[in-house]
Amino acid sequence: MLAGLILAAGQGSRFGSDKRQALLPSGESLLARAITQYAAACDKLFVVLPPGDGFGQALCARWGAIDVTNPKADEGMGHSLAKGIQAILQDAEAAHIQGVIVGLADMPHITTSLIQQVGAALLNSGLDAQPLQAVVPIYQGQMGHPRGIPAQLFAALTHLTGDQGAKAAINWQQARHLVVHEPGVLLDIDTPQDLAQLKAPK
Repeated sequence: MLAGLILAAGQGSRFGSDKRQALLPSGESLLARAITQYAAACDKLFVVLPPGDGFGQALCARWGAIDVTNPKADEGMGHSLAKGIQAILQDAEAAHIQGVIVGLADMPHITTSLIQQVGAALLNSGLDAQPLQAVVPIYQGQMGHPRGIPAQLFAALTHLTGDQGAKAAINWQQARHLVVHEPGVLLDIDTPQDLAQLKAPK
């Protein structure tokens, strides 16, 4: 069983507003896009949100995702990841969860198919009964997202703080590298200009 975990509690300060609500050419918001893609690829989906986030909670309810409030969302991605992993460990089905696919809410090019590829690589990473390995997609030599993390590494992630993310606990250079041909694993939306370029005709 694989869980999905979307980190969606960031401030989005460079965007100037709540970029998760920004609309894509399809008419769906950035956060809705992420939730629909991960919900279709994962057995159970957790979404880390800031306090009082009615927008995010409504989307989670619509798609059957579990919303996880991070009261210290301003402390960075590391804290959000820790909160998400803690929620997974406290879930009633935690014992059956073999790993998690961690993604970001502002990467609209991440597809269900790509998430499934990372999940399959994670589940197939154990050789000769060895523990599963963390998985990172690689596009033209660069590490991207989403990333697969096996359950045996969960405990190390529950104490993360700051904005370093999982790299404070996982050596991604030694993880399983999944070569992909989709540049979307590197592309996120940080500014209104990024969104405008996404909407611009090709």
